[in-house]
Amino acid sequence: MRGLVLVCGRAGEWFTAPEGVRTEALPARPGKSEVDPLLAPELVVAGSDADLAAIVLRLLRKEKLATTTVGYVPAEADSAVAALWGIPTDRRRAVELALSGTDRPVPLIRDDAGGVLLGKGVVRNPRGVAYCDDTVALRGEAGSIVVRPDTGGSGLVATVTRGRVLRRKQMFTGRAFQLGGAPAQPVSDGVPYPRPMERWTWYRHTHDLRLVMAAR
Repeated sequence: MRGLVLVCGRAGEWFTAPEGVRTEALPARPGKSEVDPLLAPELVVAGSDADLAAIVLRLLRKEKLATTTVGYVPAEADSAVAALWGIPTDRRRAVELALSGTDRPVPLIRDDAGGVLLGKGVVRNPRGVAYCDDTVALRGEAGSIVVRPDTGGSGLVATVTRGRVLRRKQMFTGRAFQLGGAPAQPVSDGVPYPRPMERWTWYRHTHDLRLVMAAR
């Protein structure tokens, strides 16, 4: 049973650890000073997708992805990470799985501004040119671009939605997705980037995340 649970933000209002399990309370989206002293080979994160991404970012920066397993207890019923990887949003079941399940490698997506993407990235109303690897995914404008890690393992999946009335969706799979054009504000795991960007890239990292999941 994994011995350290990082309880982030408002998850502290409801999370109760089983007997014998150590917990540490952290703020929402904790940073270097809060997370780094607590990094251990087996971690569980209770919180939002953004909280999980903040902790995984510290594992990336400290080069501990390959040696750390991460369980997740989502605080939100609409967690994109939970939906993607079949993690229960029922808190009791999620705690049981996170503490005793088996880890599997899943693609870790990075961006060129130094962040990570674990569940869902969104760009609203993009206008410009986008590529998924060498394939043109957009030339002009669209209603949205949504990027997620690929459950098939190849990297990422990008969905480009065009049209406001008759919406047309087109999906692209690859290792990288690049967008350039009019300034747009990317949102990663529910957190908007601080300013609009003329260029943005999401791409697969060289090392996977060892995420605790249900057996398939």
